[in-house]
Amino acid sequence: MRVVFMGSSAASAECLRAILREPALEVVGVVTQPDRPAGRGKTLTPCPLAHFAQSQGLTEIIKPEKVNDDEPMAQIRAWKPDVIAVVAFGQILKKPLLDLPLFGCVNCHFSLLPKYRGAAPVIATLAAGDRLTGVTVMHMGVGLDDGPIMLQSYEPIYPDTTGGALMDDLAIAGGVTLAKALRLLSNNQLPPEVEQDHASATHVKKLKKTDGLIDWSLPVLETERKIRAYNPWPGSYTFLPERFRKKGNTGRLVVLRAKIVRLQPGWETAAPGTVLAIDKAGPIVRCCDTALQLLEVKPEGSTAMDGGAFVRGRPLVPFEDRLLTA
Repeated sequence: MRVVFMGSSAASAECLRAILREPALEVVGVVTQPDRPAGRGKTLTPCPLAHFAQSQGLTEIIKPEKVNDDEPMAQIRAWKPDVIAVVAFGQILKKPLLDLPLFGCVNCHFSLLPKYRGAAPVIATLAAGDRLTGVTVMHMGVGLDDGPIMLQSYEPIYPDTTGGALMDDLAIAGGVTLAKALRLLSNNQLPPEVEQDHASATHVKKLKKTDGLIDWSLPVLETERKIRAYNPWPGSYTFLPERFRKKGNTGRLVVLRAKIVRLQPGWETAAPGTVLAIDKAGPIVRCCDTALQLLEVKPEGSTAMDGGAFVRGRPLVPFEDRLLTA
């Protein structure tokens, strides 16, 4: 089966890796995003998928700004794909492109559809407190993540799972499931596709970096889940008191790991965001219902450090200092 692969992220690279292992699947072309400026020097840098494809010796790679334009469409048509596999590509495919391959376009989505359609399903499932997630391989239609399901696989979520760790696990599972679906499709052995229950569908928005700002007045469970879900991106953050901010520094403090702590006598009256205690493992901060201990943080301009090292360098005063939202 002749496969054109579309994607951009590290997860899509992992899925391409799985397809390349299948003798029955021939990758005849790769479509990915244009190189973007990166780093302090703003050097044009290929996305993770383009970098991986090149490392595997693939030379038929195009990087269109708009994949539905005439020129990229002509190139994809020239590759004569039997199927187009799409993983975290970042562009919407219009009907002429969806209808181009014999077997259509197949997408690997990192949730158990119809739950969490949209741009950030992995973060959404962690923030919601789900204990089970997975990947869905579906035939693509003109709607957003609403095509019939070909295969699904399942992945447990553990209490300390972060967004980055879960994405790594789902990328591997997605690659295996996508490659299996394409192999079965090429052999006419795929089980009957299952239409999604559109009435039970949920949608998640594309996140912005500012969505990571911690609101200490929210329930502690919601805050702890978001800290894990938003690690590594967009990152959950708060701001240090003014006296700890150096010139040209906003005092931004990214929280990488935290654990829920029970309130002790005398803590109940403190306002959300108040530093309640300094412990060798890290500061304890008031939330609306109980408290969080910050176990790993990244101060602005510094590397990541454990909470104990952080407070040794910044003598926060219990009940006097507060972590801020601006």
